[in-house]
Amino acid sequence: MPIPEDWRSVEPAWCPGCGNFGILRAFTNALRDLGLKPEEMVVVSGIGQAGKFPHYLKCNAFNGLHGRTLPVATGLKLANPELLVMVTTGDGDCYGEGGNHFIHALRRNVGIKLFIHDNQIYGLTKGQASPTSDIGMVTKNQPFGVLIEPLNPLALAIALQCNFVARSFAGDLDHLSDMVKQAIQHPGLTLVDVLQPCVSFNHLNTFKWYQQRVYKLGDDYEPTDQQAAFAKSLEWGDRIPIGVLYRSDRASLEDIHPVLKAGPLIKQETDFRAKMQETLQTLF
Repeated sequence: MPIPEDWRSVEPAWCPGCGNFGILRAFTNALRDLGLKPEEMVVVSGIGQAGKFPHYLKCNAFNGLHGRTLPVATGLKLANPELLVMVTTGDGDCYGEGGNHFIHALRRNVGIKLFIHDNQIYGLTKGQASPTSDIGMVTKNQPFGVLIEPLNPLALAIALQCNFVARSFAGDLDHLSDMVKQAIQHPGLTLVDVLQPCVSFNHLNTFKWYQQRVYKLGDDYEPTDQQAAFAKSLEWGDRIPIGVLYRSDRASLEDIHPVLKAGPLIKQETDFRAKMQETLQTLF
């Protein structure tokens, strides 16, 4: 399935067979189905194979520092809440170097749409273990295998009441496209962790490995039950659930921030000192 022409940019330089191709196609299909236009959105990325994502997409883009996608995206969304702000980042970039920013972005609940290309490895720097690498995985930097428990980002997000927590698989374009669309349409910070095989450096978590384990959450599953969602987030190994694990309607920061009650900063008066004094007088 080709990338829709209205979203096509330069040809991707990922390894043949990389799971990122499936993410790119699902992403552009979702944007097309929602009727969005490139000028209505901005995609922020960091460093890594996932960081190349906006290069291959016709859109506004900000390619920043390693692990620093979320501060940039937060600034963009607070300056202009009317703009669709999306982040594409990897497990190393977001959960490793950017782990502190990840935690506090979940707390702030700014309306960012966060898509993690989770290949459980550092692909751009040639195969070191990442925060989500499974115990026992042997890499160039871990010749005895990974010895510590992997980070569980979905459990962390659910514990912090992230507005929308989902998982999908790069090998299922229809499911992933649906998760992208739901994440874009849901208010507040939304997180989609995408299981993305790395054909070059991760020979454990392959397309076949995932296909034998992933299963879709059924219609009888209730994603507003936080305790049930937390239990689902702990499932890993022989059975891996994909779908919307948790959903809530917690108010986003841009909806409750006093300064933004007068509208987006880009549409407000330029005398910010006077506006701040006026805001402080109303607060105190």
